[in-house]
Amino acid sequence: MAKASPFLARPAFLPLLILLALVSGGGGDAGGSLRGLLRSYGLPAGLLPKAVDSFDLDAASGLLEVRLRGACYARYGGGGGDLAYFDSVVSGNLSYGALGEVVGWSQEELFLWFPVKGILVDDPASGVILFDIGMAHKQLSASVFEDPPDCQPDAEAISSEKVREP
Repeated sequence: MAKASPFLARPAFLPLLILLALVSGGGGDAGGSLRGLLRSYGLPAGLLPKAVDSFDLDAASGLLEVRLRGACYARYGGGGGDLAYFDSVVSGNLSYGALGEVVGWSQEELFLWFPVKGILVDDPASGVILFDIGMAHKQLSASVFEDPPDCQPDAEAISSEKVREP
């Protein structure tokens, strides 16, 4: 008769399994589990586009690495909203209410492209999210990021207006 694993008999093992399932992002609906992870860190669920292929979170360092199906453009807030460009890999240091040292994400401002360096939700009750785009900080309504936007490889597919690529 087979003996049951001592790990499965321990009540503390179940939360570890749940945490591993949340952090691994390696199968199933990676975008859905990433949205849950972002919410659990006090960030809007739609911060990153729908094109998420997989993601990893290093629990020790907080490094979040998100792999998209490819580099793409997304527009937040509908047709007239902000245009963003994502490399095929977007990374940053995840902590509660913040994604810092962001790499792989650019934001269009006044026909120029600026790298997004950090994202902060200082006070969730305020409904405001702060973007650090290097030379400036930009405040946006957190409601714009409730649902992840579609992401297209061509900026023209997102916008009817002519866009200069980064």
